[in-house]
Amino acid sequence: MTPKNEKVVFCELEKLRETIEQCNFAYYVLDDPVTSDSEYDRLMRRLGALEEKYPNFLVINSPSQRVGARPISEFKKVRHGLPMLSLENALSETELANWLDRRVRKPLQAARMDGIDIDFVAEPKLDGAAVSVRYEKGSLVLGCTRGDGNIGEDITHNIRTIRAIPLRLKGKRPPPVLEVRGEVFMPKADFLEYNAQALEKDKKLFVNPRNAAAGSLRQLNPRFTAQRPLDIFFYGIGDVVGWNTPDSHGELLKKLRDFGLKTCRDSKAVRGLKGCLDYYFKISEKRDDLPYEIDGVVYKVDSLRIQSELGLSRRHPNWAVAHKFPPQEEITIVKSIEFQIGRTGALTPVARLHPVFVGGVMVSNATLHNVDEIKRIDIRVGDSVIISRAGDVIPKIVKVLKERRPKNASIVDAPRSCPICGSDTIRAEGETVVRCGGGLICSAQLKETIRHFASRRAMDIDGLGIKLVQQLVSSGAVKSPADLYDLSLDQLAGFERMGEKSAANILDALSESKSTTFGRFLFALGIRGVGEATAAELARNFSSLEELMAASRERLLGIQDVGPIVATHISAFFQEKFNLEVVKRLREEGIQWPNEVMPVASPSPLKGKAVVLTGSLSGLSREEAKTQLATLGAKVRASVSKNTDFVVVGEKPGSKAARAKELGVEIISETDFLAIISRARL
Repeated sequence: MTPKNEKVVFCELEKLRETIEQCNFAYYVLDDPVTSDSEYDRLMRRLGALEEKYPNFLVINSPSQRVGARPISEFKKVRHGLPMLSLENALSETELANWLDRRVRKPLQAARMDGIDIDFVAEPKLDGAAVSVRYEKGSLVLGCTRGDGNIGEDITHNIRTIRAIPLRLKGKRPPPVLEVRGEVFMPKADFLEYNAQALEKDKKLFVNPRNAAAGSLRQLNPRFTAQRPLDIFFYGIGDVVGWNTPDSHGELLKKLRDFGLKTCRDSKAVRGLKGCLDYYFKISEKRDDLPYEIDGVVYKVDSLRIQSELGLSRRHPNWAVAHKFPPQEEITIVKSIEFQIGRTGALTPVARLHPVFVGGVMVSNATLHNVDEIKRIDIRVGDSVIISRAGDVIPKIVKVLKERRPKNASIVDAPRSCPICGSDTIRAEGETVVRCGGGLICSAQLKETIRHFASRRAMDIDGLGIKLVQQLVSSGAVKSPADLYDLSLDQLAGFERMGEKSAANILDALSESKSTTFGRFLFALGIRGVGEATAAELARNFSSLEELMAASRERLLGIQDVGPIVATHISAFFQEKFNLEVVKRLREEGIQWPNEVMPVASPSPLKGKAVVLTGSLSGLSREEAKTQLATLGAKVRASVSKNTDFVVVGEKPGSKAARAKELGVEIISETDFLAIISRARL
């Protein structure tokens, strides 16, 4: 190749790399894509083809080399130029105030400096994995873990796979040496999606996003790490050579952003103790809506000069503190393992625990899902376990501390007979669930069946709560859902905590429930595998209940969301004599619905769309909105991310609306949302 041609190829390669890095920066750091996926793929293919043809022009910081490293045999140790110290913790307002006096105000007063209303930068304390990334002359040369604070592990091969981390710093004159510290994390939505895919492929699930981030960074093969949806926020610096650092932490974060390094947009300048606490309470309110996990707030003295004056202790910087949220993980002891019976007869093991305060509430129970889960985690009565609770999520056992296991810890097996009715338990081939074989002769199944039938998203029978259902079943007054409509005023008024007025209200609710929808009725029947979305889809594709009851397996398999297992459950339900009798009686009681058959356009314009709902909707309930979206093929997400297609905003929306604005995600009103659904059904 002639020198002229070499120059042309070299220039094209440099241009391609620069363009691709700009695309990566816009997409992964700014959340503001500047090109389509197909165009990005075309650029990457062109870059790869040129580098393969001209290997002498290949450079280590080329975008094509993010996953180019070979697996390593072990992690090498790396000594940090400056220690990566942990933060002192404050677990209450009092502890925070004491820290402020002890670590900041008094030392500054002793140094004749003003420490009364000092400025801080407050930022969310991410629950991920701390890393240090070193750049020399603008190029990424090293990435390592925190380790013990002085010595970490070299994970450069994995750091390079995270697209939010630039391989080269932006700007024409980067510092000769710049070491930045940050927190690698897996966003909530990506964590849930990754685990869902892993479950389908029967692969190991991550316990929580922190576990996912830490485990991903300690892969010997970077190709595995590259498959994990990791992100990062940089929050500070370590070793620096040849660069005049800014005067404040806030300005430092801005400079890092100028270099193309991603920082947390939820950080904020605050003043004094009051400003810190105001930020703490505001961010705690937003916590469940944030797209990433946090376990508290970090306050850092804003002035770097004052930071230097306050200095470091042996283990912590004196100018920063972590204000932790109430613990969401605690250790307790398993008192017993019992089995609850659901409406389908499924036996669900529940661990009864010594009560412990977790995530702001007292926890005394934790679900174990199924019998296989008991064996998988090898949990026994008497074991010490770590309990986790996040937001309103049901508490779960994260880990069994086998090193603390007492000698008398007892193994629990699935019962051979139902603990409620004594019927034999059965376990179908290929299923993980053990079930009671008693059917509705089992009072536990009958109670759950009635509860489900009367629930708000099914027949919506107001006032028929769990206490009354228990009395109705235990007394023998109700042996199937159809019996509800034969109840008299005198019968209901005779039950505990019931008077004539309450009984009359329930009879009115029963009467009102007779006018329903086909989809709600199907959902209320409690057919295994038929949730709200599937019930709505069945209602849309069959002109009558009779047509559905007579449907062949092949016809059922042609319905969206109906697979072989669900088709089998539907057919079996309508072949059972008892079920047919109950359905017949319900129709004779006057339960009816309008004809809802409405062919769906194929494909639905909402199919595959990721949608988030926030605020209260006036035209329909949140559950109805979710059902409508699911029926039309959309995916309803809990949090907003760059992959969200649009956010539906009702009255008094939460922080999801603000997050959507930050990411440039389309926001639509309830009116527009209803119009979209209406058009999608045409």
